[in-house]
Amino acid sequence: MTDRPGFHLAIPVDDLGRAREFYGEVLGLTEGRSDTAWVDWNFHGHQLVTHVVPGARGEPAHNPVDGHEVPVPHFGLILRVEAFHVLAERLRAAGTRFVIEPYQRFAGEPGEQWTMFLRDPAGNALEFKAFRDETQIFAT
Repeated sequence: MTDRPGFHLAIPVDDLGRAREFYGEVLGLTEGRSDTAWVDWNFHGHQLVTHVVPGARGEPAHNPVDGHEVPVPHFGLILRVEAFHVLAERLRAAGTRFVIEPYQRFAGEPGEQWTMFLRDPAGNALEFKAFRDETQIFAT
C-alpha cells in the first residue's frame, strides 16, 4: 500500500467470459480471486470487481461537457499522457467502439487533459484521462 488509499469498486456484468476478455485481454488487467459469479481485477493497484447480475443494465444517462454527451455514471483512471496514448492505440487495435473518441479537452485552460470514453461488454461506461499538468487535476 502507498500513502494514497486504494479504491474498491464493484460493477455489474452479464457475462463473466466477456468481462474476462475485455478486462483481462483488451485492457490487460491481472485477474485476482474469482468465483462462478465474480472476478477481482487489479485495476492499476485498485480493486475492481465484476459481479454477474443478469439484466442489470440501467437506462443510459448523459451530461453535456465540452460539447460531448458524457455517460453517467462512469469510472476510470487518470494516466500519464504517454500511457493514455498507448491505451488508446491498444483499444483501437482491439476494435473498441468509443462513446467519445480520444481527444484533448480544455486546451490552454486549467485542467487541460486528454480523455476518452467507452463501454465494457456489459454497458458500464469507463473514462480514461491524462492531464497535461497533474497538479491541475482539481484546478478551478
